[in-house]
Formats: sequence, structure tokens, C-alpha cells
Amino acid sequence: MSAPSITNYIVKRPWLKRWMTPLAQWYTDAAGYRRIGLKADDLIPEESEVVQTAIKRLPPQGGLRPCLPYSPRIPGSSPTPFTCSISHTLLPAEEQIKPHEDVEYLSPIIREIEAANKEREDLDHLTVRK
Repeated sequence: MSAPSITNYIVKRPWLKRWMTPLAQWYTDAAGYRRIGLKADDLIPEESEVVQTAIKRLPPQGGLRPCLPYSPRIPGSSPTPFTCSISHTLLPAEEQIKPHEDVEYLSPIIREIEAANKEREDLDHLTVRK
């Protein structure tokens, strides 16, 4: 998740944000992951240690964790995206994830873990001078 980002640059310039917002919305819709019942955070690769830790820190099913149609990270969720992928079909329009439902649930935890790791690393390399 520590990839370079130009988001802050775009957000600070209103004219650029007005120009980029429709383009970003079109690109997100064209990606098609919402049409099979996934959210953006379901697309984060799970190979890194930080993401594995974030998955372990997800709140329990009754807590703040969103109810996704399917997520490999949530035990007991229905395998709708997997089924759609195998059968090469899309969900009906009423069952697809809407843009307002596509909220981050894993990214905030990942950012918190990365900040803690950076702080730990900074403290490990701290030198005390008299």
C-alpha cells in the first residue's frame, strides 16, 4: 500500500480535481469489480505481512466489518464473486455494489499498521546525545 500517490497533488488543486473526478469514476466503474459483488479493498493483494496483520485485526462479523456478498477474508460469506467469475456472469443491478457502499474497511487498518511500523523503525534508529 506504500505506492507513490498523486492524490494529494490533485486534491489541492480544485480545477484538476474537477477534471479528474469524472475520469476516476468512469475508470472505477469500468474495472467491473462492483458488478460481481466486490469492494475496492477486496482487491488488495494479501501477500504482504502488513496486509496479513490487517486482516487479523478486522473486527468480528457483528462489529464494524461490512457485510460483503463475498470476501475470502470473511468466513461464512457467500461465494457470489467466485461463482460469477466461474460462470462469466454479472450480478443483477440491484445486487451489485453501489458506489456509496464501496467504502474502505481494510485500508485504514493497513495505514495504521504502516504508521506504527514506521514509528517503531524511527525509534529503533534513535540516537541519544548528551
